[in-house]
Amino acid sequence: MPRLFCFAFVLCAVHVLHRAEQPRLADNPLPDELLARDAAVEPAATVCFLEGPAMDAAGNLFFSDIAGNRILKMTPTGKVTVFRADSGRTNGNAFDAQGRLISCEGNEQGPGRRRIVRTDMKTGTIAVLADRYQGKRYNSPNDLCVDAKGRIWFTDPFYGPDRSSLEMDSEGVYRIDTDGTVTRVLAQKELQRPNGIAVTSDAKTLYVIDSHPRPGGNRKIWSFDLDDTGKPGKQRLVYDFGKGRGGDGMRLDSKGNLWVAAGISVKRGPGESLDVPPGIYVISPAGKRLGYIAIPENLITNLAFGGPDRRTLYVTAGKTVYRVRVNVAGQP
Repeated sequence: MPRLFCFAFVLCAVHVLHRAEQPRLADNPLPDELLARDAAVEPAATVCFLEGPAMDAAGNLFFSDIAGNRILKMTPTGKVTVFRADSGRTNGNAFDAQGRLISCEGNEQGPGRRRIVRTDMKTGTIAVLADRYQGKRYNSPNDLCVDAKGRIWFTDPFYGPDRSSLEMDSEGVYRIDTDGTVTRVLAQKELQRPNGIAVTSDAKTLYVIDSHPRPGGNRKIWSFDLDDTGKPGKQRLVYDFGKGRGGDGMRLDSKGNLWVAAGISVKRGPGESLDVPPGIYVISPAGKRLGYIAIPENLITNLAFGGPDRRTLYVTAGKTVYRVRVNVAGQP
């Protein structure tokens, strides 16, 4: 063997041996005199919690920061500004066919206005569409959608620990007709805690995410047949997330598939396991899971299709908005 080759081989072997002897960084905890063995890192404050993405016709993305009590706007070039500084704890957002922004002003991570409002984007005028049902204030309007007939559908759960301010006897689903009439279409006999919501383009099927974090709570997606008046009929189980964190926000693509934000990577309590990793789950109308897009955050909240061809998926997750190009357009 040539000397040069032998020398190089020895150096390589020493380098490999040296590298193999190095401990992994994660295997080097602090000694007890610097950190107690039972010490655990936990959140001290939440200063940003993003939700409710919705895109306008010009390509601007509007999304909520519930913890910051504001609505943010991101331009097509990525510039982020504050659209509304006092959002009333807005959660879900959606645009109607006239380009008006419909928002769920909630009641979590701080007191909110607990109502559905519509913003005229040309004048800035805010109209209150619903703030009470049968004289009682809503729990915490969460998510909404607008169907092809111009009707607004919204969910009204409550996830906060203190329920003393609640006036409702149910966490339900509501429909606002074009004449302003509000109807409770689903209550807790049909589902436990409604969250994400979507209606098919033909207005014949309503999808509702039923997401309850208590031990044994529902982490399911239901479908309901709709008649011409918007009254729900036959209820069918579409998908069950089991013991993990179930769905939050949901959108439909142009093929009718459900795109669902779900999962966690850090346990929040005894009711949820880590069986559902955080990401976007795509499920067919028949309930078949078609695939999954991993999102590198602990908590995935919602999503929206955008871009000129509606093939860019925007995802709100914790403190970050993600985007990814997909090969199917979102439902208009």
